[in-house]
Amino acid sequence: MSASQELSELARRRQNGLEPKSGAMVDDTSSLAATRLAEPRFRGQVGTPLYRAHEWFVFCALLLVFGAASLAWSQVAAVLFRLLPSRLGRPLGQLAVTVGFRSFVAMMRLSRIIACDLRALDSLRDQPAVIIAPNHPSLLDAVFILSRLPQVGCAIKAELWDNVFLGGGARLAGFIRNDTPTTFIREAERQLRSGRHVLIFPEGTRTAGHTIGEFKSGFAFIAKRVGAPIQTVIIESNSRFLGKGWPLFRRPAFPLVYHVRLGRRLSVDCGVHGFVRDLRDYFGRELGCGSR
Repeated sequence: MSASQELSELARRRQNGLEPKSGAMVDDTSSLAATRLAEPRFRGQVGTPLYRAHEWFVFCALLLVFGAASLAWSQVAAVLFRLLPSRLGRPLGQLAVTVGFRSFVAMMRLSRIIACDLRALDSLRDQPAVIIAPNHPSLLDAVFILSRLPQVGCAIKAELWDNVFLGGGARLAGFIRNDTPTTFIREAERQLRSGRHVLIFPEGTRTAGHTIGEFKSGFAFIAKRVGAPIQTVIIESNSRFLGKGWPLFRRPAFPLVYHVRLGRRLSVDCGVHGFVRDLRDYFGRELGCGSR
């Protein structure tokens, strides 16, 4: 079954109440158009051991290219971070992240390893600063979002800040280390007030299984203090590839299909904890998977 046929069948089953939303995609024109890009050139070979080996070889090669490019840029960026003032280094670092991630996504699409529809994110480029709050099904989520938005502050874990492959680029781009709450909140507020979007995953880590995990409250606290709206982003896929607990080199079923759409834009006008609870329930309804 081709990728587009698979998604059409999933959409039909969802409409009939036979299939949960998690792991499926909405059946709209843009999603199906993106899916066709991932359909193999030689359909008669699909499913054969040779074709599966080809897919896996291409995927591993792309990961190696991404890793090598990230490592090389991280070393250069680490030096530039020390030499350039932030007013010069930060735009350069952000541009490098966007170009690098967009190139990686383009290579995966051209190889028909993935199909993705990310166009909904483009409408955020010239808008006033918002907190971008997506669900977090896989390691590719930040890659997808940052590949479309050239000026975004991104909250990252301390281990990524110090990572040899990503740390130098993250520091130069002005990403926000989230292991010290006071510093994290202060820097996120500063970037929002300067007009930059800030990307924060409310779960703080990838989703485990098919249920939305507990949301952290920091993003809502920042939004209330600054008066910035929260733009929810819904990421849907046909696979749990690189989700919580998925080994990096465990082979998924190809092609991987992703659809990113904008959800509701909200303001924190009530108590932070009540808002966070309601927002988690909203994501659960949108994804059809509930919350833990």
